[in-house]
Amino acid sequence: MALNIELVKSLNGRSDKQVATAASLGLRKIGDKTSQPDDPTTKGKIKVISHLVKVTEA
Repeated sequence: MALNIELVKSLNGRSDKQVATAASLGLRKIGDKTSQPDDPTTKGKIKVISHLVKVTEA
């Protein structure tokens, strides 16, 4: 199973950790979408930037 992740809020003014986490998921600007595996690593990354992204199951 996979998770579809979309960046819905800007990364401007966010901490370096949040920007790096978004980049590691392949999200760089508002509207960027990516599909990632549904595993503990991905869920941990989503938790760090949960207020910036919209997550749906693929």
